[in-house]
Amino acid sequence: MEFFTVDGSFSKWKDVAGIAGNIFAFGLFVSPMPTFRRIMRNKSTEQFSGLPYIYALLNCLICLWYGSPYVSQRNFMLVTVNGVGATFQLCYIILFILHTDKKTKMRMLVLLLVVFAVVALVVAGSLQIPEKVTRWYLVGFLSCGSLVSMVASPLFVINLVIQTKSVEFMPFYLSLSTFLMSASFFMFGLFNSDAFVYTPNGIGTVLGIVQLSLYCYYHRNSIEEEAKEPLIVSYV
Repeated sequence: MEFFTVDGSFSKWKDVAGIAGNIFAFGLFVSPMPTFRRIMRNKSTEQFSGLPYIYALLNCLICLWYGSPYVSQRNFMLVTVNGVGATFQLCYIILFILHTDKKTKMRMLVLLLVVFAVVALVVAGSLQIPEKVTRWYLVGFLSCGSLVSMVASPLFVINLVIQTKSVEFMPFYLSLSTFLMSASFFMFGLFNSDAFVYTPNGIGTVLGIVQLSLYCYYHRNSIEEEAKEPLIVSYV
């Protein structure tokens, strides 16, 4: 099973990349905190949607299971980052449920139960597969597909930035954290010879570069346009 082996000379660099990915991922996990401070202050979820946190929880739990020794080897960094991520997402979902209206509350509770049911089905079903290689492929494709859909989500923001020619809806530090995390786990997957890790994170790295490039371009243009405006406008 060559795909489970990793050259000893890359082991240290793999760990470095994994630790860096965990650190940069923490920036993503705490990014919704201002939103939830507002929700708790106003005691209302207003027009905010809870679906992104539901889907993020599902993604974290599937990727956590893929990183476990029952499925793959030498992927402990995936367990730590997705374990922390799942904890954050679950806390956000609970806060959302506590502060939303009754109708949305019930829908969120149903979706949360669906997430746990799906993950339980994936775990129980994969454990029924005696051949570890087959189990690795099955859960690997599921985690890879989930990650690709997650890293592709910035495409909507990229399209919005191009249409509006404004970076208002694309925070710089969030884009930077996303790029650094994707790049770190891209390297982690390469050093671990794991296509199910480096493929989606490679896509995320490319999209991160596109986001940062667009930010620099449109942010610079907005500064130049502001500089051209007169400081005092006289209507006399």
